[in-house]
Amino acid sequence: MSAGGGTRAIVAALLANVGIAVTKFVAFLLTGSSSMLAESIHSVADSGNQGLLLLGGRRAKREATPQHPFGYGRERYVYAFIVSIVLFSVGGLFALYEAYHKWHEKEGIHEWQWVPVTVLVLAIIMESFSFRTAIVESNHVRGKATWAQFIRRAKAPELPVVLLEDLGALVGLVLALIGVGMTLITGNGEWDAAGTAAIGVLLVTIAVVLAIETKSLLLGEGAEADDVARIERAITEGPEVERIIHMKTLYLGPEELLVAAKIAVPSGESADRIAEGINAVEARIRTALPVARVIYLEPDIYSAAKARADADVATAGEGAVIPGRGTDGGEPGH
Repeated sequence: MSAGGGTRAIVAALLANVGIAVTKFVAFLLTGSSSMLAESIHSVADSGNQGLLLLGGRRAKREATPQHPFGYGRERYVYAFIVSIVLFSVGGLFALYEAYHKWHEKEGIHEWQWVPVTVLVLAIIMESFSFRTAIVESNHVRGKATWAQFIRRAKAPELPVVLLEDLGALVGLVLALIGVGMTLITGNGEWDAAGTAAIGVLLVTIAVVLAIETKSLLLGEGAEADDVARIERAITEGPEVERIIHMKTLYLGPEELLVAAKIAVPSGESADRIAEGINAVEARIRTALPVARVIYLEPDIYSAAKARADADVATAGEGAVIPGRGTDGGEPGH
């Protein structure tokens, strides 16, 4: 994902939510509708979330330090995870609490009855523009992936977060409109409470999905299968490498991939020739996958017997890490 595309979507959502939050809160003060209060708090939470995403993107650009030699790219994941917590607590749980409170009061909307409907319709229009911006920016990087695949596989958290927030906001506005509309028609405040509860359940669900996805990114994800295959082809397509003994990848940030591999080189090569070969392989990897910015290649002499022995040890240990392994073999290659 380009940083510019994510920033445009965040700014569009921030501007929309600030304006919507103000109008919703005014509507709540005039009508006392719990749906309007829940929606105004939802918009305030969303505005804060967009601010957190912008802050995370800014802090992630800091230069590497001796204490953080790989930089701060993954800080964007930290702030995305905080967003999920804010959405869960401030948005979802508050709406559920307000629904419980309103259900016991069951007060209808007796004054300024036209205000909440007008505000909600205008909010739907404004939120739709924000959602459209997020969809357009996401389509630039989504490729052929479905929306579910894009949200699950995206390494940059901003667009999936904004997409889910905007989707939740639109559905929440519709639920609020139904709750308020039925309250105005029937005079029964239980409809308002039910709409508020539905908004709370919706926000909690979205927050849980975001938390699961950003937790995976925080723990560290490797490259997707297609990208791994591209890296493997780049390594083995030249004469410098006989085969890959084993390889691991890890995203250090949304736009920085670490590649570490033990490669088998022809026996009898001089150190100069091996160094030249490694440089050539690194150049091919970066050409094939520009996001692969940190590359470590360890040359070795491949031994089939050693590879089989290592495979037997790994099977016996059920994948446990074996301390003190030598450098003359490795895990079974591809």
